[in-house]
Amino acid sequence: MPLPRRTFGLGLLSLGLSACVGGGASTVNRDSTGPGPGMSPVANAGYDAWVSGYRARAAARGIPQGTIDAAFRSAGFLPGVIERDRNQTEFTRTLEDYLAIAASAERIAKGRAALARHGAALAAIEARYGVEAEVVAAVWGLESRYGERRGDINVISALSTLAYDGRRGAFFEQQLTAALRILAQGNTTPARMTGSWAGAMGHTQFIPTSYLEFAVDFTGDGRRDIWSDDPSDALASTAAYLSRSGWRRGQPWGIEVRLPAGFESRLAGRGKGKATATWAGLGVTAADGGRLPDHGAGSILIPQGVNGPAFLIYNNFNAIARYNNAVNYVIGVGHLSDRLRGGGALRGSFPPDAQGMTLADRAELQRRLTDAGFDTEGSDGVIGAKTRAAIEGYQRARGLPVTGEPTADLLALLRR
Repeated sequence: MPLPRRTFGLGLLSLGLSACVGGGASTVNRDSTGPGPGMSPVANAGYDAWVSGYRARAAARGIPQGTIDAAFRSAGFLPGVIERDRNQTEFTRTLEDYLAIAASAERIAKGRAALARHGAALAAIEARYGVEAEVVAAVWGLESRYGERRGDINVISALSTLAYDGRRGAFFEQQLTAALRILAQGNTTPARMTGSWAGAMGHTQFIPTSYLEFAVDFTGDGRRDIWSDDPSDALASTAAYLSRSGWRRGQPWGIEVRLPAGFESRLAGRGKGKATATWAGLGVTAADGGRLPDHGAGSILIPQGVNGPAFLIYNNFNAIARYNNAVNYVIGVGHLSDRLRGGGALRGSFPPDAQGMTLADRAELQRRLTDAGFDTEGSDGVIGAKTRAAIEGYQRARGLPVTGEPTADLLALLRR
């Protein structure tokens, strides 16, 4: 989701895959979907008192009384929001795991279908804002699976609950006030203003302050409607955000490269830019071993070390990072956009994990667990809560130590 210019951080929605459950996960921001338990308002005297005080503050900030009354008429305290905020599962995902979901065959296929379906609108958006259609579509794919999972929680309820809770009260009160301004402008209604449990909204998951700064009325109907089934305003708003963040049309976000033997890892990192000729002189080549193309100065990025895939990143990497500063997210958007454009999979191989398992090994483990009656709900090779629960079930049933860890020994046992 686009964060405000002063980056709030990566905990707002457990962005990227940090809250995504591996083992059959089908969307990157899984926690932006569905209301789930505890997402219906319940009585809470403390919340009611807080809202009473807030209403006066909102009026003092220029929010019309009618807007305040309409917004809170059906809003209420959501205990499930507090539970989500308190219990965000923090997985440390490798780039390999991230891309296995973010650029899965299914997401690529859905993205190409979305590009075909909305080609005219995306072409017009690209012409106006200078951001390539595939890049906008890739953000859309990662944020809401091309509009399939936009979130259906009442945003006023969610934001007021989080503001009342107080853990990040000032931030969420700021978002709540911004949401009321959106309503006061007539862009949508309280009933249609739905989103994630943390208040991110629409096809590309704008938080309210980012909406106020960047959202556009591309269709010309007088409303900046990012909630509509027609994604035009949302996609144009994303392009506007990237454009104002410094996007350069025609320049790649980055390219995969091959590093020479003995490459010094200290040379890698964001902000350590060098001219193409300098990198070429150090032995860096294109991923296929050919001549390094010149797209201007760039930095080498090696997310999984010198033994994993390497990238030469450019200015547009930083533009995507203004949307979400997580490195995996930026590469996910960039690589997915390349695949939507017809590019191939990464050429570089990823190193085995701490257990000595490759992605293929982990996927086989999931398949064999499922065949043995312990369903992992998918076999993408990404280990999350469902896979760990299946492992524990298998271990318990076989009288093994219950660890939930995906190991080579466990895979060997399943192969027997």
